[in-house]
Amino acid sequence: MNDNRRKRNALLGARVIKGLESRNMEGYYAETREEALKKALELIPEGSSVSWGGTMSAGEIGLKDALCSGNYQVYNRDAAANPQEKRAAELMAYDCDVYLASANAITEDGVMVNIDGYANRVSAIAAGPRTVLMIVGMNKVVKQVEDAFSRARNEAAPINAQRFGIDTPCAKNGMCYDCKSPDTICCQILLTRFSKIPGRIKVILVNDELGF
Repeated sequence: MNDNRRKRNALLGARVIKGLESRNMEGYYAETREEALKKALELIPEGSSVSWGGTMSAGEIGLKDALCSGNYQVYNRDAAANPQEKRAAELMAYDCDVYLASANAITEDGVMVNIDGYANRVSAIAAGPRTVLMIVGMNKVVKQVEDAFSRARNEAAPINAQRFGIDTPCAKNGMCYDCKSPDTICCQILLTRFSKIPGRIKVILVNDELGF
């Protein structure tokens, strides 16, 4: 990444963090994935119970592996041997100390949009876990809420549908058709504009392209 892009992202990140703080959320900026991992581990006390939903970004900075190999109680749905174990991990997530997530899009003034199929991820972001730690690449920053919805539906959702190998119009054509396909992953949409509990939601912005 060239210096001009790096400087621009740092300035934009500062604006997003200011927006998050105005919404009772905490924001941090990391120049690299390594810095993001270090900050995330600083925010997760050893011994904490930790879980996550379908977040690529936390895995891409090495956070999932670090937690699984560290002194933490991890409810890892990724390691479930069957649907029953996966559901048990997802239910335990609602009472965990720290829940890892990302955002399908975040606006310059700190509003986040997430789309979900089964709602385990968006429901945990909204309520339950004592802390929600979001790992968000700067590629997900958009101007305003309308752009956030558009990015979530026309970029993140089609790519995820293709990744899952499911049969939806967006997987075939690369854009949202507002479908009611049995395979749709756009069942619930969460807009996070304020945290009723100060500091419950913490966002680490990473100067890198993470997730979708």
